[in-house]
Amino acid sequence: MDKKIGFISLGCPKATVDSERILTQLRSEGYQLVSGYEESDLIIVNTCGFINDAIDESLETIGEALAENGKVIVTGCLGKRADLIKENYPEVLAITGPDALNDVMNAVHLNLSAPHEPFSDLIPPAGLKLTPHHYAYLKIAEGCNQSCSFCVIPSLRGKLVSRPINKILDEATHLVNAGVKELLIVSQDTASYGVDVKYQTTFWQGRPLKTRISELAKQLGNLDAWIRLHYVYPYPHVDELVELMAEGFILPYLDIPLQHASPNILKAMKRPANVENMLKRIEHWRSICPDLTIRSTFIVGFPNETEQEFNELLDFLVEAQLDRVGAFAYSNVEGAPANSFENQVDEETKAERLDHFMRVQSAISADKLQKKIGTIVPVIIDAITDEGIIARSSGEAPEVDGVIWIDLPEEEFDLESGDFVDVKIRAADEHDLYASLVMDVDYDS
Repeated sequence: MDKKIGFISLGCPKATVDSERILTQLRSEGYQLVSGYEESDLIIVNTCGFINDAIDESLETIGEALAENGKVIVTGCLGKRADLIKENYPEVLAITGPDALNDVMNAVHLNLSAPHEPFSDLIPPAGLKLTPHHYAYLKIAEGCNQSCSFCVIPSLRGKLVSRPINKILDEATHLVNAGVKELLIVSQDTASYGVDVKYQTTFWQGRPLKTRISELAKQLGNLDAWIRLHYVYPYPHVDELVELMAEGFILPYLDIPLQHASPNILKAMKRPANVENMLKRIEHWRSICPDLTIRSTFIVGFPNETEQEFNELLDFLVEAQLDRVGAFAYSNVEGAPANSFENQVDEETKAERLDHFMRVQSAISADKLQKKIGTIVPVIIDAITDEGIIARSSGEAPEVDGVIWIDLPEEEFDLESGDFVDVKIRAADEHDLYASLVMDVDYDS
């Protein structure tokens, strides 16, 4: 008799990778993966616990799974707060933390024994993925050594633990050979990769390689796929990564969470506080790689943020002219030092500042996208719909940025998701670009 498991994955791309590993292991052991509560023998919920909204969503999802099914295993970041989960739902079968494949499988075996024989032939070559077939997240490290006052990630996922560089390259090669066209490199602090092992040397395919982000990025760049880096903390050696972008090893896309631009607030956040130096570095990166897309995230309404300090943030936006920006209003998270800071900003002011911030950045983004009109760029196709072809260039990461809408050709065409094509940008708004297919492009002319 088939043993059926339902799976719910919440949270960030790092959690997505954890979910994919669990799903792959479940399938390899012969469990059937299903999408409905009623047909499942038990449910696994991979939770998020980063901010209060994510905690609420995770708790609601656990409650719904219990109400609809009754047998629930909880894993993920919120699992680090097992007391909170047990307080609300004492009937859950088991609770584990993040990146806990063995613990999850032990809980599954205890409550739903596995078939006796492995079923590796049921696993796709790239493993089970929650992303479309043509791109995949590749996690290179777990945990974080930073001590940002607004964040609880180190308490949820621990200190930095870098994966061996040879294991990462083996997995990346396997994914590309299985048809993945874009690898999205993720961790809590990607640029710190290798710090915990003092950049030790490891051998891969007979070659010595240092456990270092620039060396890893260069090796990944030799694969036949786009390589996109996420969550890059602004260390000095980021300059080396931008040089690799200019040389074409990795996509010219820098996802660098700056969080704020007021020196006072940055110091309170325990983030780098030299704003003038950051502006000079952005200018330097663009001089090295003129095609560079810079994405960042910011927090408004942090405790003690005055109107003047908020205006400093807006001034920075205008001067930095970042390409892609996300922002959210600060909220207290249990366990974060900033919870106890005096002069908490009221919710109405936070909302007003967030709206003001996004209006300023939307104008910047719209202006920068307008300047792309008339250019010809290579894109990867994400989907083909009745309304048009949805694609992305090097300047758009999946799920977080805008997209490029390509007009459907009048003649019959043979395209599918994962294909690379060239397009000419014909229009833009504040988020998305609009384009037409171009054939036989000569980039050397």
